[in-house]
Amino acid sequence: GKFPSSLAEFQLQTFDVKVASALAGMSGLLLGASALETLLYGGDQFKQKGPVMQTIELIEKSYTRSEENIVVKDWINEYNDLHKADDPSKRNSKYAKLVNAYYELATQFYEWGWGSSFHFAYRKMGETFGEQIRRHEYYLASFLGGLQPGAKILDVGCGIGGPYRNIARFTGWDITGITINEGQVRRGNELSARQGLADQCRSVQGDFLALPFDANSFDGVYAIEATCHAPDRRKVYSQILKVLKPGGMFACYEWCLTDKYDPTDEEHKFMKKKVEEGDGLPDIAYTWDVDKALKDVGFEILHSRDMALDPLQIEPWYLPMCPGWNPLSQRFQLTWFGKLMMNSLLSFFEGICLVPKGTCDIHRMLQQAAVGLSKGGKSGAFTPMYLLVCRKPAK
Repeated sequence: GKFPSSLAEFQLQTFDVKVASALAGMSGLLLGASALETLLYGGDQFKQKGPVMQTIELIEKSYTRSEENIVVKDWINEYNDLHKADDPSKRNSKYAKLVNAYYELATQFYEWGWGSSFHFAYRKMGETFGEQIRRHEYYLASFLGGLQPGAKILDVGCGIGGPYRNIARFTGWDITGITINEGQVRRGNELSARQGLADQCRSVQGDFLALPFDANSFDGVYAIEATCHAPDRRKVYSQILKVLKPGGMFACYEWCLTDKYDPTDEEHKFMKKKVEEGDGLPDIAYTWDVDKALKDVGFEILHSRDMALDPLQIEPWYLPMCPGWNPLSQRFQLTWFGKLMMNSLLSFFEGICLVPKGTCDIHRMLQQAAVGLSKGGKSGAFTPMYLLVCRKPAK
């Protein structure tokens, strides 16, 4: 190369060499980590990615949000404003804005830390995390009756479609998922196409308080921890009843307060507030409120129970929300040291414009959700898996 003609030029060339060396070293480390994770987790797109590649993907997506001028800081500030008051009436009146803002902020972190199925499940003996998630989905699907492959099914509040892809592969059903968030629609359809399921399942954007489907058009409907975002359960249930064929089945897992919840207990009130703030909820209903809403719109309830109380579980649903000191577990980030490390890392990434401003605030919001969920689970005052199996009258 050209010999430097001055000290300044020499220092500049030296700096360039150092940067190039650092980038080469980082590339080598990432390639090594990728190779190691391929051996540990499997090399194709259908298998689990390791933590390093998941983190790289999160950063890449966050950078894309910056390139698309998605102003995360404004979103998180507006979201927090909706949750400042204890009275849920303002959140209820702006439900669509609240839920869309929440998932615009949280979806990438959900997929990074949890996978493509955004729901809880307890663990039974011998199950991996992925197996317990799929078993929870298959169990709910089993209540839709003896439907044949090709049956038309609706997933209400589908997220990025993890459950409907699993259920579609398992049953052969044709599944449409609906979500209010445009980004989730894009991601869900992208993953379905990548997994060869684009002709069997798809996501559409819409509000489940005004479902954009013809009456009596689905053979079965399910919802997994989604209709809790509705400010009025009767509205969403009446929409589901409308699009379900006569005699068809609707099954769901609901987020609910249980009869153990004491509205005068400060710890319970704190838990409820943290769950609402951290999970984009207008308010949380009691189990009996949900029962009554389903009956009021015309459903016949065949079966209901809190699955968090099921026997033969070796780990409760809320355990992933509790701090744990295994550095290879996602629970590590919930320890005081893990929180400090993650917040410092995200703040650094914000400072060098690798992720949008406000990303660190989103992470803190989700950490507060974990506090509320773990307290609710331990006390038994809250459940994310109140099972309801309902039928639309044949006439």
